[in-house]
Amino acid sequence: MPAPESRSVMVAGLGTVTVPADLPRLTGVPGVTDPAPGPAPVPAAMPKKAGERAIEAARTKLGASYSAGGDGPDSFDCSGLVQWSYREAGVDVPRTSYSQLAAGTPVSLDELEPGDLVSYYGGSHSALYLGDGEVIHASDYGSGVKISPLTTMPVAGARRF
Repeated sequence: MPAPESRSVMVAGLGTVTVPADLPRLTGVPGVTDPAPGPAPVPAAMPKKAGERAIEAARTKLGASYSAGGDGPDSFDCSGLVQWSYREAGVDVPRTSYSQLAAGTPVSLDELEPGDLVSYYGGSHSALYLGDGEVIHASDYGSGVKISPLTTMPVAGARRF
């Protein structure tokens, strides 16, 4: 049986005394200080996952130009954007799209989380999942870094780093 809830009150000459939490507050009793309960503690913010940090980095590059072999910071190819974004998040990810698909932990499409790598065309194109059915990727020479629907291209697999 769990211990009942309790609170501490100060009694002159005795010090701190523990009383049941459901005992009415002892206000107005000479020599007794029964402080009002303080505000509930504010939970610490959960640290962001690496994938979320990678997305934040990638979003700063929206509109950056496409360059075959580009790995940033001003122009990218698809795998270069993924590698650069994860590097900014403090995670080492392989350089090429095929090696990115071979690394990390496999994830099914229905379990995608923001920041997961999505690989297309048998592994020849890489993107980062943003959530809500969208990816960010370095598309091609005409488009550069942009956001597209997840299902715009044939998916080969997904990985979590």
